[in-house]
Amino acid sequence: MGLFKKKDASIESLGADRLPVHIGIIMDGNGRWAKKRGLPRQAGHVTGAKVFRTITKHCEKRGIQYLTVYAFSTENWKRPQAEVDGIMNLLRDYLKESLSDFKKENIRTRFIGELSALAPDIQELMAEAQRETAHKTGMTLNIAVNYGGRAEILHAVKRLVEDVQSGKIRVEEIDEEQLSDRLYTAGQPDPDLILRPSGESRLSNFMVWQSAYAEYVMNDVLWPDFTTDDLDEALLEFARRNRRFGGV
Repeated sequence: MGLFKKKDASIESLGADRLPVHIGIIMDGNGRWAKKRGLPRQAGHVTGAKVFRTITKHCEKRGIQYLTVYAFSTENWKRPQAEVDGIMNLLRDYLKESLSDFKKENIRTRFIGELSALAPDIQELMAEAQRETAHKTGMTLNIAVNYGGRAEILHAVKRLVEDVQSGKIRVEEIDEEQLSDRLYTAGQPDPDLILRPSGESRLSNFMVWQSAYAEYVMNDVLWPDFTTDDLDEALLEFARRNRRFGGV
């Protein structure tokens, strides 16, 4: 049973002011989904990739302005090599397909993470996907690959140190905004809503800095079974929340 409450309003009745501007999704449960069906873990990743495309397009349809999905973490390299290779091949396939499939969608694609560790051909495909969609004016899709929240903060701190050493900024001028401006998501609003399917209730090193005041909605639906109805229920749950940001 999921953690969502019963619907008490229709998704169509929500105004833009009651929807999150930025959603982060931890796409979790592919391996367990496959295991439950006696399938290899790769089958779960294949199905999960299809769900990702569906949910991305549905977010754009609902008027979400920013979507960040956790595709591959800095810790995922510890998985069996065959699984890592399979995920990377799926990423290649997605990048090739997205250059045509998403052309008709008004979605700007960006990749965040330590991308230099990826295979050169994947880096080239990512760069091409970003170039081809840079002119889009609709939703911005951030795909986090070889991403870790702590690594992102460390990366930003190093950039701050370099800028202090070069004289671009004084130590006294360093504040939260200066650090945010050096994160992978610089220039974007922090996520309002973090979704995690699969029954796990942890952040798993995802957008550690940016999610300080995000609302969390977690359910026990494994990602390959996640539907547009599940997303709509999460949006309704978000609309019911009273966000005070530390105030009364």
